[in-house]
Amino acid sequence: MLLALLVGLGAGAGAIVFRYLVLGLTRLLSGHADYAGAGHSANPLVPWLGPFFVLVAPVVAGLVYGPLVTRFAPEARGHGVPEVMLAVARNGGRIRPQVALVKSLASALCIGGGGSVGREGPIVQIGSALGSSLGQMLRLDTARLRLLVACGAAGGIAATFNAPLAGVFFAMELVLRRWNAESFGMVAVSSVTASVTGRAVLGDEPFLSLPGFEVTHLTQYALVAVLGVVAGVVGVCFSRFLYLVEDVCDWIWHRTRGPEWLRPGVGGLALGVVLLALPQLYGVGYPVLGDAVDGRYAVGFLLVLLAGKMLACSLTIGIGGSGGVFAPSLFCGAMLGAAFGELVHAVDPGAGPAGAYALIGMGAVFAGAARAPVTAVVILFELTGEYSIILPMMLAIVLATGASHLVSADTVYTRKLLRRGIDLEQPSDLPATA
Repeated sequence: MLLALLVGLGAGAGAIVFRYLVLGLTRLLSGHADYAGAGHSANPLVPWLGPFFVLVAPVVAGLVYGPLVTRFAPEARGHGVPEVMLAVARNGGRIRPQVALVKSLASALCIGGGGSVGREGPIVQIGSALGSSLGQMLRLDTARLRLLVACGAAGGIAATFNAPLAGVFFAMELVLRRWNAESFGMVAVSSVTASVTGRAVLGDEPFLSLPGFEVTHLTQYALVAVLGVVAGVVGVCFSRFLYLVEDVCDWIWHRTRGPEWLRPGVGGLALGVVLLALPQLYGVGYPVLGDAVDGRYAVGFLLVLLAGKMLACSLTIGIGGSGGVFAPSLFCGAMLGAAFGELVHAVDPGAGPAGAYALIGMGAVFAGAARAPVTAVVILFELTGEYSIILPMMLAIVLATGASHLVSADTVYTRKLLRRGIDLEQPSDLPATA
């Protein structure tokens, strides 16, 4: 338990440092705390570039983090969670110590420079690397080492989203992929410790504030069911499109025969073109997500943002960027749900606010992409603190998970490993986690 507490403290501190690192580099490269909500504003540090500075920011960031990742920790490229899953399932929980530092710097540079990815993947990998490093330093056995990796992952999610329960279920459902009392207890200790550490510095405000939502008629459940199925398919499409774009980027870059360290810098120009057209996609994009929940966008623009986020996130990963796909899946779900809610509200104003459907869409698209229904329900509840949405959200998430199973044999996380010939469903010769 003491080791779990120490890992939780480390993950919480890592999440705080990473959050401020992202904020500082975003201010440096865009001139704003979060450029996604600033429209086509200029960077006050280079006002003569006007809004065209977004063509330069991803290039500059890529030219810094590209060599860093290529030279010191190639596994820090991409969204991070599959590497943690692989470390637990196949590598005995061993993650190289330098991954934490390289992932922090690379992901902060990528997001600060406009990379349309999330913070959760990096902090999961950072927290897991800290847990693994502690375990390796103490020469723990494989079972204990795996458990400390899961503790680090839980602590990272808990501190990043102020969601200790979600941290526990994320680690159990996606990282350890098995349940027992001892594992649950240690992961919970780490998650709570990291969350308390994060709250002490970052505060305890809810992620989103929702209008009141109450299911008053069975037809609302039917609407939620339709949204769940559609969102599950969209989650799978997000996963497939992500790897399709990565394949295209691989093919183009291999044709040029350029050095791998240069790829993020050169590819950053393509990302900059997308950001120039839709600055709402710069970085994580939480202000835009909040505006969608508040009903500030028309249906057509919501669908444009949905497609644009898929492209921008996929392009960021495809050019060699570093960042998570969890937040982009929430973003896509919010756009889908808000568009669905606006259409429903236009037909029947009594069917509930569009913002409630946006929240349901967030959980359902993530569930369709990652196939982690328990985590999806818990994290959306913790992010909003809105209990009235639980029943319809559970229905949508279960149906989204089922739809995902029907149309795809893999998830956004396992597909990356399957493409490398690694099937986590196959038994491992390593001993099971205690």
